[in-house]
Amino acid sequence: MEKFGAWQVPIIGYVTPSGGRAASAGFFLLKACDVAAMAPGTNTGAAHPVLLSGQMDPDMKRKVENDASASLRSLAQKRGRNSELAEKAVMESKSFTEKEALDNHLIERIARDEQDLFAQLDGREVVRFDGHKQTLRLAGAAVTTYQPNWRERIISAVADPNIALILIVIGALGIYVEFSSPGLIAPGVAGAISVLLGLSALSVLPINWAGVALLILAFTFFALEAKFTSHGVLGFGGAVAMVLGAVLLIDSPLPELRVRLTVAIALAVPFALITTLLLTLVIRARANKVVTGSAGMVGEAGVAITQLAPEGKVQVRGEYWNAIAQLGAVVEPGAKVRVVGIQGLQLAVKPDPSGE
Repeated sequence: MEKFGAWQVPIIGYVTPSGGRAASAGFFLLKACDVAAMAPGTNTGAAHPVLLSGQMDPDMKRKVENDASASLRSLAQKRGRNSELAEKAVMESKSFTEKEALDNHLIERIARDEQDLFAQLDGREVVRFDGHKQTLRLAGAAVTTYQPNWRERIISAVADPNIALILIVIGALGIYVEFSSPGLIAPGVAGAISVLLGLSALSVLPINWAGVALLILAFTFFALEAKFTSHGVLGFGGAVAMVLGAVLLIDSPLPELRVRLTVAIALAVPFALITTLLLTLVIRARANKVVTGSAGMVGEAGVAITQLAPEGKVQVRGEYWNAIAQLGAVVEPGAKVRVVGIQGLQLAVKPDPSGE
């Protein structure tokens, strides 16, 4: 209990606004405060310990329940509150409205807002954890709202699994664009930062490996859709696998720690279309005939400027080249030729009767 006794000033726990709750760990915090208060329309309790993922074996479950209930009984008794009923919030997951909590001595006050609470508590004497008494002087007290700094805001935003998944998907696209078009730099930098931020959030969450496998399967389907003609079957299967993988990615009984279905669909459909399109363009580009450099000359049509017997000059792409006729053939001036190879600055050509 030393950590509570170390508080230099009395602590007032106030559950607000209307519709809010102090459940689970919030119930413990409320019981630890020097004064516990609630706004109308709020509730508290439901403090049974749970795991983020999986289930506890019976012995560990009993051990954790007994430890939590003993801690809560100690807090309630020290504050002069109903320890037996508070214990039921742990052992039976009971919850209480603000009126039930007040009537059963789990809290001291119900207040409409902070100023109403200050007015009710002004002049009240509280007993601190170390036993000394202190009188509250709250007349005219001002409320200062705590504003998190930029670091805390970033961590809070990234800690949302929905945001984390969005960052990973966007980052993956950025990295892919960088690899497919080296030298852009910006997509690769932004993608790497996004992926690392997303992974840092997911690293502290309970991961379901079936969800991970479904996401990998989705990426595989997208790649195969670009390579094989499936009439959209592989792309559709990839989108479905991605939605299921995203929904199953976090293994937690708490809705706040899971990826929402709407977010999964909103990510999967555009990602499937964009990825399939990009992969298709890349594969087609690699399959196209090379049109630059020395390799791009092979297959080009030209015309003989001088007689090739077998060496001479030809014009290809409006440029004059030294050329040698293949197999020692003789090509007359003005005849059509086709480039079949290049050796340094000399082209290897053959007669092209078609003239195309």
